Amino acid sequence: MNSNKLDNRHNTLLSLLALVAVGLAVVSATRAATETAEQRGYAIAARSDRSDLGFGDSNVRLTMVLRNAAGRESTRTLLIKTLEKTSEEVGDKSVIVFDSPADIDGTALLSHARILDPDDQWLYLPALKRIKRISSVNKSGPFVGSEFAFEDFTALELNKYEYKYLRSEACGELTCDVVERTPRYAHSGYTRQVSWVDQDIHQVRRVEFHDRRGDLLKVLTLDDYRQYEDKYWRAHRLSMENVQTRKQTELVYSDYTFGEGLNRKDFEKVALRRVR
Repeated sequence: MNSNKLDNRHNTLLSLLALVAVGLAVVSATRAATETAEQRGYAIAARSDRSDLGFGDSNVRLTMVLRNAAGRESTRTLLIKTLEKTSEEVGDKSVIVFDSPADIDGTALLSHARILDPDDQWLYLPALKRIKRISSVNKSGPFVGSEFAFEDFTALELNKYEYKYLRSEACGELTCDVVERTPRYAHSGYTRQVSWVDQDIHQVRRVEFHDRRGDLLKVLTLDDYRQYEDKYWRAHRLSMENVQTRKQTELVYSDYTFGEGLNRKDFEKVALRRVR
């Protein structure tokens, strides 16, 4: 075959590839143009949520630092164990256990996250040797004096919210998609939340919480993300600031461990008396 024919075939192939590329670009642009703000918001949230699936169970120790409006601090140490959900129709199970200070040593919160049904939560108070069920209407209250509410520990499930894409903008050195999420579940302490999800590793960097009157109540900042097993991203510093009271709670995490062999029996109510 002479060189002219080879050149012609090569040019024809390049032309076809160019047409395919143009066609794909047109399809992508068409999809973007027809995608609603709600669909795009859900897609961003789903990508973030699903990027960390498959960890099975995890274990992490952390320090909780409480600061009042004057800057005075108190510190607590605790352990969080998590059992991953089996599907998006249910939520994760978790246990939070306090080690210090002495007056709350052994206090534990067990959470079974639901989607639209009320979450199941129980609080174990070792001084009273009593397990107390947390009412679904009281979950907006502060957890052990912190700026985190009871519902903040179970409200991360994807299908608990309706979503709406608002815009994309710089967030520090990154670019973030800004997505509004509105609770679908009853008795939330928030009318809406606005989250910033980075376009790099698709993790939440900031959340603004608006109270039942619609006013900005709290701002959560998440940073120091680290990757485990080349799969799972975890923030190692969370700071929740109440903009109305100027109080702040900071959570500083140590290294996570995965595959501890935890199972559903470790997350039953009767296990609260012996959890550590």
